[in-house]
Amino acid sequence: MNNKPQTFIFFGIVGSGKGTQVELLEKYLKDNNLSDDIITTSTGAEYRKITSNGSYTGEIVKDRLEKGNLQPDFLTISIFINILISSLKENTSFMSDGFPRTIAQSEAFEKAMKFYNREKIEIIYIELDKEEATRRMVLRGRSDDTEEGIAKRFDEYVNNVIPSMNYFKDKEGYNIHTIDGKQSIEKVHCDIIKSLNI
Repeated sequence: MNNKPQTFIFFGIVGSGKGTQVELLEKYLKDNNLSDDIITTSTGAEYRKITSNGSYTGEIVKDRLEKGNLQPDFLTISIFINILISSLKENTSFMSDGFPRTIAQSEAFEKAMKFYNREKIEIIYIELDKEEATRRMVLRGRSDDTEEGIAKRFDEYVNNVIPSMNYFKDKEGYNIHTIDGKQSIEKVHCDIIKSLNI
């Protein structure tokens, strides 16, 4: 069994199917004995927990979420790092879903990878156009998928998230794989496996 820990970052607009592809890749790694200890760091899922716990922080986070604003860097970085502190072991593979989303977060991610001696990071970018992503978000019907929220999220994505991914371009140890997100779930998964060559 190859238990060398692997590190993946998933990028893609809301509606691109990142969460589904994270689950499929995790299953693939386990089924093929490529990694038996895997964690997923989903800052989005953590934020949803915070919004439902009735705290003051949760109220502010929920308000920002409904307006389509990105959460502040200090909070997102602390959530991400806390997941690593509590769950990451030497041989743990991990997938980052929804982090980093700004240049500041990319810098924090890079420092964390150096701290944890992670030298090979695979970035999976699921590319999807605005029209298709909007159609999927409307079908999904989450409370924060309002017309205003969706439009704001696209602006945030173009202005912050894409630059945060491009931060890693040409950096040693970081490989970016661009995948066509318009395809079926199965085809996207197959293309990811093929591109990663695993």
